[in-house]
Amino acid sequence: MPNPFVHVELNTTDLPKAKAFYSKLFDWQLEDMPMAEGTYSLIKVGNGTGGGMMKHPVPGAPSAWLAYVQVDDIKAATQKAKSLGADIKMDVTEIPGVGWFSIFTDPTGAALALFKPKS
Repeated sequence: MPNPFVHVELNTTDLPKAKAFYSKLFDWQLEDMPMAEGTYSLIKVGNGTGGGMMKHPVPGAPSAWLAYVQVDDIKAATQKAKSLGADIKMDVTEIPGVGWFSIFTDPTGAALALFKPKS
């Protein structure tokens, strides 16, 4: 399938509360990874698309899930989204050792992230 969903991330106002809820609801294994902004909890699901949880980076914003779609060319795909009416919320950003991502809202206001893994 071209451009599959490859990661799903929860940006939450209360990371400990979210971790407690989802670890009891599902058989997810959560692995905490330190980052400059706090803790990132990697969600390991076994088969299927995994994800992560982190404290919402936008103060006052509500908790929300964000899906990531894999692309071959992150810069071109981000620019194409913009040319089609997307509002770029975070331009292409490197995740050291992992790859690159960008975040936009589509013309209807829905948020989506693009991801290019490191080769």
